[in-house]
Amino acid sequence: MAMVSLQGVSKTFDKTIHAVRTVDLDIAEGEVVVIVGPSGSGKSTVLRCINLLEVPTEGEVVVDGFTLTDVGTDLDHVRADVGMVFQQFNLFPHLTVLENITLAQRKVRGRSRAEATEVATRQLARVGIPEKVDAYPRQLSGGQQQRVAIARSLAMDPKVMLFDEPTSALDPEMVKEVLDVMLELASEGMTMVVVTHEMGFAKAAADRLVFIDEGEIVEVGPPEDVFTNPKHERTRAFFDKILY
Repeated sequence: MAMVSLQGVSKTFDKTIHAVRTVDLDIAEGEVVVIVGPSGSGKSTVLRCINLLEVPTEGEVVVDGFTLTDVGTDLDHVRADVGMVFQQFNLFPHLTVLENITLAQRKVRGRSRAEATEVATRQLARVGIPEKVDAYPRQLSGGQQQRVAIARSLAMDPKVMLFDEPTSALDPEMVKEVLDVMLELASEGMTMVVVTHEMGFAKAAADRLVFIDEGEIVEVGPPEDVFTNPKHERTRAFFDKILY
């Protein structure tokens, strides 16, 4: 069984804007899938349909055996197992790093303060900034804030991690520290779906590369095949512009 399955997923805005058109995609447990494509191609909308931040107009979304598009499904229960890291860090500015990471653990997972603190400390070490536990977001660089956001998601013990262009809001010198954390997660077997413009990450970490244009999946395959020998002219034209 796929960890994530999108079957015939379409998303229309205002009845006229077809952001996603009949997407079929299965993602296995432990697989890293990277979604690329031009700006406005529907990449982020596809990602947001996985945890129903965008509700599909048509189609079925299944995560870990639960059909999220069924009205009887407890969305909060399933979403607790799906970590999401956005372009912006979405940290609470009035809370310390520790408080940001323990809040959802206590409210959603029902953990004690001591248990949530232990998990938060471990995840901060995992992303390489254990010394920032008592800092406030304003005291951190953009790269450090994004690593806190990743630690916050990991602290919930997710079965799937979704990344929506996690480095696009960072200064160039901060990109590598976030990508290094993501590469480490990939090497540990985390199921990941990543929307990104970082082709180096896609080459290094992806099991499969998905190229989307105008809301449709145009091509899917191992990164080395899609990069070096794309089957479709639309894919070839895209990579010609960004790689050469």
